[in-house]
Amino acid sequence: MIKNYLLAPGPVPVPPRVLQAMAMPIIHHRTPQFSRIFEEAEQGLKELFQTKQDVMILASSGTGAMEASVTNTLSPGDEVLVVNAGKFGERWGKIAAAFGVKVHELKVEWGKAVSAQEVQRLLDAQPGIRAVLMQASETSTTALHPVKEIAAITRQRDVLLVVDGITAVGVIDMPMDEWGIDILVTGSQKALMLPPGLAFLALSERAWERSKTAKTPRFYFDLKRERDNLAKNTTAWTPAVTLIIGLRECLAIMKEEGWANVFARHERNARATRAAAQALDLALLAPEAPSPAVTGMHVPAGVDGGKLVAYLRDKMGVTFAGGQDHLKGKIVRVAHLGHMGTFDVVTAISALELGLTHFGREVGLGRGVGAAEKVLLEALPA
Repeated sequence: MIKNYLLAPGPVPVPPRVLQAMAMPIIHHRTPQFSRIFEEAEQGLKELFQTKQDVMILASSGTGAMEASVTNTLSPGDEVLVVNAGKFGERWGKIAAAFGVKVHELKVEWGKAVSAQEVQRLLDAQPGIRAVLMQASETSTTALHPVKEIAAITRQRDVLLVVDGITAVGVIDMPMDEWGIDILVTGSQKALMLPPGLAFLALSERAWERSKTAKTPRFYFDLKRERDNLAKNTTAWTPAVTLIIGLRECLAIMKEEGWANVFARHERNARATRAAAQALDLALLAPEAPSPAVTGMHVPAGVDGGKLVAYLRDKMGVTFAGGQDHLKGKIVRVAHLGHMGTFDVVTAISALELGLTHFGREVGLGRGVGAAEKVLLEALPA
């Protein structure tokens, strides 16, 4: 028997309580019954985002919310600064260019965090820039970027800060209003512990003002229309009813755990995973700015990371993620976000040790697990 463990950075495991809620008979989306569920979910999202602003719920992947951020606040010919520090930073540039927005690209080595000082330098050098598009946690490189520091720069000028928080919201404490983030985006299949299919975003007052003059064509992702419908506890278009029912349950679970405890759990599991990697002599992909959502580690010389990931998934039932582009075959990415706890980390490191041993690397079975457990002891009940 192979028992399957989903330990990739999205989709993530869905709590049984949420699966049970989503298994209830479907209800119609234009009814008072659904509106009550929708209102509770939206209020929970506002707590999660730490914002007084409306949080729109879109039936799409997170990329849909990224596109909506561009089309609702920018016009063709506008200039933006894109922080390209991985595959999803690269995606910001592609989305902006597709709608005729002029992209100034700040390239950052994969695994490194962008420098807030460099962002400021480029904004000073290019006064026509109207927005900065960046990630909080770059999933492809497992690096965490200094959103708070960059927000302190953008809010002093007429430049919007647009943040893809898809592997950050619900993982780290990222108060949208307090920091001055203008648009914050996330998706359902990460820390929110749902299947893929929902995207969420909130706009600051500055961003809503900008939307009044944005001339980029839009229809399905018309955020003013969504906001108008949100006031009536509904959506502009047919919502993903079952996922929203599950969303309400996921947010209730997180609130019961306590927001501070949620963030602390992610941070602890990340530290444990990094400690294990170091004990196994696996170099971290982002040692200077590691994300609490997912840990990237280089595989030993002579081991094909793609084959390792495939073996763990197909023969052992443990799903990690591999590398992309020039990192393909060179790294593994082990997630610890969402519905993941102490023993998910132990399982991940045990599987990694066994997989590396299968490919002929003498890693010392138990070394990584032991290093992780020393960190995970913090989570034991008193």
